[in-house]
Amino acid sequence: MKIEVLRHASIKLTGDKVIYIDPYLVEEEVHDADYIFITHDHYDHYDEKSIENVRKDSTKIVVPWCLKEKEHHVLADGYRMYMVDDIKFVTVPAYNINKIFHPREKMYVGYNILLEDKYYYIMGDTDRTPETDMVKTDVCFVPIGGTYTMNVEEASEYINTIKPELAIPIHYGSIVGDLTLGQDFKNKVDKNINVEIKIGE
Repeated sequence: MKIEVLRHASIKLTGDKVIYIDPYLVEEEVHDADYIFITHDHYDHYDEKSIENVRKDSTKIVVPWCLKEKEHHVLADGYRMYMVDDIKFVTVPAYNINKIFHPREKMYVGYNILLEDKYYYIMGDTDRTPETDMVKTDVCFVPIGGTYTMNVEEASEYINTIKPELAIPIHYGSIVGDLTLGQDFKNKVDKNINVEIKIGE
């Protein structure tokens, strides 16, 4: 599986299928997405121009309830398992517990997607919550920028608890948090957990 963090929290997974999560500021018309997953409706996660630039006629789109009026093939909410074609995924509520930016009642989500026998958990904009602590995954895309999400300390403690094979920090380096946060995060994660820094590489 080829893993790219295009910028901020915009992710592209390329294997048998091409999957985008929260495509953002994609300027080139590539039209290669087999699936698009959207975590919530903020501009840096739901970017209509980027969606149009990556989608093709057969693209399937998965959105949370806050975007139910928009075009979609799967409407996702709560802590539930879904199938879209032959792709299995679990939605995990994404919300703040000590901030106002992502209230629980908005029903934002993260996605734990099963691809080629590994789970890829894209957390979305969230703090550490009882629901995130229930997740078992192989690869975790964890927000570390603070302000709107977990900060480096909180994110590293979370990763050290759930112990994925690989942790990839996201949601820093542009809108919030400078590029040094990636290395700070890596330094705080247990050495037996692989960390790959994709932003600013």
